[in-house]
This record gives sequence, structure tokens and C-alpha cells, in this order.
Amino acid sequence: MADVLFANSYFLKHDPKEYRAMNLYAPLGTLYAAAYIKSKGYETALFDTMLADSEEDLKAELSRHNPQVMVIYDDVFNYLTKMCLSRMREAAFRMSEIAKEHGCKVIVSGSDSADHIEKYFNRSADYVICGEGEITLGELIGTIARNEVTKQSLTQIYGLAYIENGNIVRTASRKVLKELDTLPYPDWSLIDVERYRQLWLKHHGYFSMNLVTTRGCPFHCNWCAKPIYGQVYNSHSPEYIVNEMKMLKEKYSPDHIWFCDDIFGLKPGWTASFSETVNKENVKVPFKCLSRADLLLKEDNITHLANSGCESVWMGAESGSQKILDAMDKGTTIEQIHESTHLLKKHGIKTCFFLQFGYTEETLEEIKQTIRLVNELMPDDIGISVSYPLPGTKFYERVAAQMKTKQNWEVSDDFEMMFDGEYSTEYYRILHKFVHKQFRSRQLLSEPLKRFKSLWKLPFYLLGWMWYGIKLKRQERTESITRNSNVVIPAKAGI
Repeated sequence: MADVLFANSYFLKHDPKEYRAMNLYAPLGTLYAAAYIKSKGYETALFDTMLADSEEDLKAELSRHNPQVMVIYDDVFNYLTKMCLSRMREAAFRMSEIAKEHGCKVIVSGSDSADHIEKYFNRSADYVICGEGEITLGELIGTIARNEVTKQSLTQIYGLAYIENGNIVRTASRKVLKELDTLPYPDWSLIDVERYRQLWLKHHGYFSMNLVTTRGCPFHCNWCAKPIYGQVYNSHSPEYIVNEMKMLKEKYSPDHIWFCDDIFGLKPGWTASFSETVNKENVKVPFKCLSRADLLLKEDNITHLANSGCESVWMGAESGSQKILDAMDKGTTIEQIHESTHLLKKHGIKTCFFLQFGYTEETLEEIKQTIRLVNELMPDDIGISVSYPLPGTKFYERVAAQMKTKQNWEVSDDFEMMFDGEYSTEYYRILHKFVHKQFRSRQLLSEPLKRFKSLWKLPFYLLGWMWYGIKLKRQERTESITRNSNVVIPAKAGI
């Protein structure tokens, strides 16, 4: 029996690319919320969608736990969840319906539900949490458990949306938590840690777990949606995080940690303090994190990262064109990308780039500049996407008039251009494959001894590089002809 059953709407099996990769991480945001509700005295359980086959598996969990409340609480620390994929939205709808049929009150919290409240209410949700969720959820569950749900009681719960007389009512916004250390640690007892371990070992040869040190981001990249935390950020103390690492190390012995912050070590002096504390407590574990080129160059951060156990850094490089970086309001420079990459490599930290094609104003020349950046710096890995307009961003407002019928990707490697970019969806899908094959080929050719175990893949990469290069040139010509044929040449005025 459980008072509250939690779930996350992201199903790994519904995302073929990620299911093949099997980078399996627990829904950390959901575990935080569950731990908070447990601290209030309620029995909690989890339907773990990362391990489930489909939404229909929820029926067995509902019968097993017979909860009063079903909470679909998305993991806002996972970028896959923040992509608001339409397949996962449908999963949330179906889980809401199943829970409702079981007699549960249904509460939904996440980026997509905050942007599309009405759609969730139309598919069986009773309440939608808007903004950071733990405190709002605790107050709402308390109200439901005491059977005190009234118009007056609901209006006093900030950060909530509900239906009243057929209309959507939204209460006052709730301020985000500043003292994050007051939160209990995520409730890892709710997941099958050993199943995660087995899958990691089978597919990767090591076991990785996820942690988060901050909430929010203060930077102004105009394509980045921030429906939960807005433009602010807050940090856990280094001591809180190191104690959490100590607990995980004693209970679960992970071989590796993914710090899934939007940007690791945002707070001035935090990385230095973390490095000192993690070494003092002897809990150093190899980890990967996300950062920015400019932030890495401050306060000797790269040295502190290396000393604290950092194995790899994913940097939001985005583009090799300064014009595009400026158009994005990225706030970084090509020179900073070069300098931080060289320093990371000097300290033995793997350097990985997030790249984004298709942004407005990007032409073939800017695409070539991005490819040139990769070829010059040769990071250890790359992740490629195309510009994805999400509601609430300046980028969305900029391209809203050009938006097509489809406004969300279905799965994470959809690559659909949802506005009128310089090139078509097909072009960017070919470009994605071309850049990857070229990168992998050059990587193996430049470091054959270091990557000896992967050399058998080289012929496939080289053939792919050549094949997709041919297809890309052909697609460029086709689209150039089409574009020129659609140009209207004004008639000469008569004399």
C-alpha cells in the first residue's frame, strides 16, 4: 500500500536512439519529490518508466499499491525530458487516464505540462503544478489527504493550476527554493538500483549514477526554455553534495557519476570548494558534467575539475560562427571555445561539444565554420541537434510566424525543422550523419593507437563520410535550384 504513486513521463523504450545507447539514469527530479513527500509522513512508491515496457504496465503498479494520488512528476534535470517530446506527452496522457480509471487524483508536474496546461486537463489530470514542484506538491497532497479541497484552500497553494466551473484557474506563482540543502536526498530506495547496475555493466562495462548540484541557469541563450526555474539559479553546498556522494558510494558503489546540472559549478568559488571537500572526505568518483567555455576559464575551474575527479566535460559550443553565437545570445566566443578545449585536454579531461545547426541566419558558410571548428579542435565526442523552438523563448517568438503544424519532436533524434530554416529537414538529417561519420573517421585516423579497439569501425565510417558527403552536395544543389526557382523577379517598370 502507498498513499502516493509517482511516475515520470519519459519511457526509455519509447525513444529508440536512447534505448540503443542505454545511458540509463534514474528520474532524479521525481526521486527528489518522492523523498520530500515521504518526509511529510506519506507512504510513497514509484512506477519507474525508465525500466517499463509501456504505459499499460502502470495498471499492475496501481493494483499493487492502491494509491489515493498519482503524481506524474517529470525529471526536469534530464535534458531528454526538457525536450518535451510528443511521444512522452502521449505517455503522460495515457498514464493519467489509467490512474483516473483506478480512482486516483492525478497531479502532473513538468516543463511540458506547464506549457500546455489545457491539454493535460483534457486528458484526465486534476491538477498541474507550475514551477518548482516539491513544496506545492506537499501542500496539495496534504489538502487532499485531509479531505479539505475547497476553493479557498486551493487558492492558498501557490504554483498550482486546476479546473473550476469549467475554467482553468492558476494561483499565484511560487518563488523557487533558495536553500536547497533543506531538501532531503533523492529517495534511491524507490528504484531497482541493481537492475540499473546490470544494464550499465552489460552495455558500458561500468555503472553510472546521476546527481545534481544546482537548479536553474542565469544565462540568456535565447533558445533555452526555462518554464520551471526562470532566469535564476540556486546551488546546493559542496558539503551537501559530497555527503550525498559518500552515501551513494557506501550503499551502491557507482563507478561513475553524471552531474546533470544545466551548468556545473555556477556559483563563484564552488568548484574549488567542492574539489577541496571531495578530496578531504576521500569520496572522489570519476564524473562528467556540463559547462560553458567562458565559465571554464574562470577561477582556475579546469584545474579544480581535474583535481575533483572530472573525467569529461560537455561544453555548449553550439556553433563555429561568432555571428550565430551572438544571434543566440550565447555570451561566449570562438576564442573561448578554443582556449577552454586546449586547457581541458592539457589536464587530461575529455572534451565533448554540443552542436546546433539550423539556427536563423545560418547559411552554408556558418555550417562550414562549425565543421571546421570540430576538425580543428577534435573533441572526444560530439552531440548534434537542430534548432528547436520551445514556448516561452525569444527564439520561439522570433520564428513563430514560420512555425509549421508539428511543434514538438516525437523522439529525441527526430531532427524535424519546425520552422522555415535555410535548408529542409532532409538536409539537416543528412548533415547530421555526414558530420558524425567525418568526425569518427578523423578521430580514428588521428589516434589509431589510443582507439585501437575501435579501428574495425574505420571502413564503415570512411564509407559513410564519403556517401553522406555525396548526398549532402546533391541535396544542397537540389535545394539551391528550388530556392532560386521560387525567387520572384519584379517586372521592369514601363516608360
